[in-house]
Amino acid sequence: METKESAKVWMDGVAKNITFIVTKDCQLACKYCYLVGKNTKERMSWDVAQKAIDYILDNSVDFQETSVIWDFIGGEPFLEIDLIDKICDYIKTELFKRDHPWFNSYRFSFSTNGINYDSEKVQRFIKKNQEHLSIGITIDGTKQKHDLNRIWKTKDMEMGIQPKAGDEKGSYDDVVRNIPLWLSQFPNAGTKVTISSADIPYIKESVLHLYSLGIHEVNINCVFEDVWNEGDDVLFENQLTELADAIIDGEYYRDFDCSFYSEHIGKPMDCITQNQNWCGAGRMLAIDAAGTFYPCTRFAQYSLRNKKAWIIGNIHDGIDKNKLRPFLTLDRCTQSTQECIDCEVADGCAWCQGENYDAADTPTVFQRSTAICKMHKARVRANNYYWNKLYRKLELEGIREEFEANKSKSNTERIC
Repeated sequence: METKESAKVWMDGVAKNITFIVTKDCQLACKYCYLVGKNTKERMSWDVAQKAIDYILDNSVDFQETSVIWDFIGGEPFLEIDLIDKICDYIKTELFKRDHPWFNSYRFSFSTNGINYDSEKVQRFIKKNQEHLSIGITIDGTKQKHDLNRIWKTKDMEMGIQPKAGDEKGSYDDVVRNIPLWLSQFPNAGTKVTISSADIPYIKESVLHLYSLGIHEVNINCVFEDVWNEGDDVLFENQLTELADAIIDGEYYRDFDCSFYSEHIGKPMDCITQNQNWCGAGRMLAIDAAGTFYPCTRFAQYSLRNKKAWIIGNIHDGIDKNKLRPFLTLDRCTQSTQECIDCEVADGCAWCQGENYDAADTPTVFQRSTAICKMHKARVRANNYYWNKLYRKLELEGIREEFEANKSKSNTERIC
């Protein structure tokens, strides 16, 4: 099974990732959302967007990557489709006028809640830019799981008044209706599923449900925040083991992917040959409505619960490289405890640099949050079960070599 961790996305590790926070508004109020400061007021203007693009293209010495991913987020980015359309047209025009290397090597990337995906303006934008688009729609699984967290925002919520039990309105029906259209336009697209403590009992049926909708790549991750309760790791492992049985017995592994299972996790690591940082913060650039620069969107104020925003510059003064410098020296060992460094299943244990900063005892990026430690170990145990069972099955059938060859071919096709 090919997974997100072993698969290569377009120009992975080569392209510069530049993120426009075009709005901090969203139709939904997802309970696990790390964006704690969403609001209806902070929307990017065309003047700010244009100045940001001009700064980036005028300072090519600081942006020497051969490719670029222009990423648009919110809130919900497609709430600002008119602005995004204007931004993308301007980018294409300027790249052509400047004979810029990015002109033939760029992508516009979106992660959307999918609610207004079928709107006339969004569809017109897709038709115009489809050859250079990556769009993922977030759908969490079954209606029960999706509606547990991904609920509609109300006016009361904007005033800080939480709905009573039973009054929440889930968004599953409003999203799932657009899945066939999305898959017809992006048949190889994957969805992103988020797991928090309350979601654990629904993992197996949710992944299988997404497969039934025709989504072949299901990327799943546990939230990095400290939300986990006693016994969650046991429930998590049980769900992943049951899902492993369903995938293998039903032979879903032939055509479908689930990022929870990877041959590349659950092994020791060393600080010489495997000391890279998991996160790309500092090598990315995020721009908000005020034209402020951040090393990643997770360092903007609306993403932080406990710390002040980590600002590295703005569209007027450019990037302050001294404020960026700590991110360029980050690696696994400079921010991990000795326990993490020596862990026998360290490989594949992820972290978010922004959450590291927000959860740290002091304003530092050099203190790794370990809130998901027990969840990673549970995943590794289930992952070992999955691959042992799958390869026993393939060997009994005499097709293991054929399966691995096809998997390698699929890898190559996806990279291209």
